[in-house]
Amino acid sequence: MPMFGDGSDLEGLDADGPSNAQAIVFVHGAMFTRTMWLPQRRALADEFRVVASDLPGHGTYGDETFRMEPAIERLRDVIATATDGSAVLVGLSLGGYVATEYAYRRPEDVDGLVLTGSSANPVRGMNLLTRVNGGIARLLTKPDIGKRAVERLATRWVRNRDLPPDIERAIIDAGFYPKQFGDAGPVVAGQDFREKLSTYAGPTLILNGENDKIMRRGEREHAAAAQDARVEVLAGVGHICNLHRPRTYTSRVRHFVRQRVPRKR
Repeated sequence: MPMFGDGSDLEGLDADGPSNAQAIVFVHGAMFTRTMWLPQRRALADEFRVVASDLPGHGTYGDETFRMEPAIERLRDVIATATDGSAVLVGLSLGGYVATEYAYRRPEDVDGLVLTGSSANPVRGMNLLTRVNGGIARLLTKPDIGKRAVERLATRWVRNRDLPPDIERAIIDAGFYPKQFGDAGPVVAGQDFREKLSTYAGPTLILNGENDKIMRRGEREHAAAAQDARVEVLAGVGHICNLHRPRTYTSRVRHFVRQRVPRKR
């Protein structure tokens, strides 16, 4: 099975798996690219249509600045082009907020949601914290020396994971985009994503790393606000748990889609 599929004519998009199977669209977090989902794509493409695309400001679109509107439009194009018209959305961190926003706006396109590292609702106190963190990130990454330092740390982090060599190389070669931490902060700050999630009637899995202390804050309240949600926690891992424990993360996604997402007729 090829690790990289073309899937469509869209740039910055990879698709694998049977075209008539249940689709899963992966939405990456800030700084990374669509390549962060390679372990999941490789493992799930035998059963599902698996798709991953770059967000604005990352990868193929690295010369852009992250904004929510073009992110939603790009995700709409991905679903329309690379699936049969609807998909399970799996989003991590910034990708979780994008997936939630998309389900709020276009629920008919979303068969289910898996949200990782995005349970912290950026309103009230978290609004200020999100804006402050975004400002610090912009200051740290504005000079090239700061940007390069973060890129080196990210590269080291990926190399310290237990990933197949070709996947490790693909993630590192795709580059890292630390400036987008700062650009994304003001975009999500003040938005009540918990309220947005409450409008989505489909099945939702809140899947967090145990040690992700900040971004899993309020995970129980987040699940309770949803109409059909449950919480699962991966032991001993942090924020980017799909790369820290890829097999376990993948098995949770597979089980959720098999057991909770209604089969299409």
